[in-house]
Amino acid sequence: MKNTPKPRELFVTEISYDAEEEDLRKLFTLFGSVSSIHMVKDNKSGKFKGAAFVRMGSPAQAKDACNALDGTYLIDRCISVTLAKPQKPTVPSKRPPANKTRPRPAKK
Repeated sequence: MKNTPKPRELFVTEISYDAEEEDLRKLFTLFGSVSSIHMVKDNKSGKFKGAAFVRMGSPAQAKDACNALDGTYLIDRCISVTLAKPQKPTVPSKRPPANKTRPRPAKK
C-alpha cells in the first residue's frame, strides 16, 4: 500500500460573488493557519467564479475545517467545503503543437 500524503488543500464552492479573499481567510483561520487562498476566476473576463482553493497548515486542520465549515453560511450563500483531489500529472503529448506546421517539400 502506498504511503500517500494527506491533503491539506480544500476546495470551496458556492461562494458568494461578493466574498473576498479576506472573508475566506477570517473564516478558515478559526480552524488553523491558512497557507494560501486561490480564488478561481474566469480566464477571459477575470470575474470570480464562486470557487476557491484554501491550503491549510496541516492535514488535521484541513479535515477539521472541512467537517465544521461544509454547509456554513458566508455572506449570503451556504458554502460547500471538500478536500481537494490531487491534481493528476499531465503527460506531454508526442504530437507537435497545433500551431506549428511542417515545412512543405520544395517544388521542382
